[in-house]
Amino acid sequence: MNIPLITAELAAAEAGVSPATIRKWVQRGHLRPAGAQGRRQLYRLEDVFAAERATYRARAGR
Repeated sequence: MNIPLITAELAAAEAGVSPATIRKWVQRGHLRPAGAQGRRQLYRLEDVFAAERATYRARAGR
């Protein structure tokens, strides 16, 4: 199964956040790159949405 991978910029646009937020999710362990294209990290869209849900769920629990 060949799942398309997207850049952080496209992932941010799809999730409605900034690219800096995508990088922060990676730093905090909510999101892991699924590949790379040169120096650019690539992500699966479903992983981006899962990270978004986990982040907002954690925030709501405070």
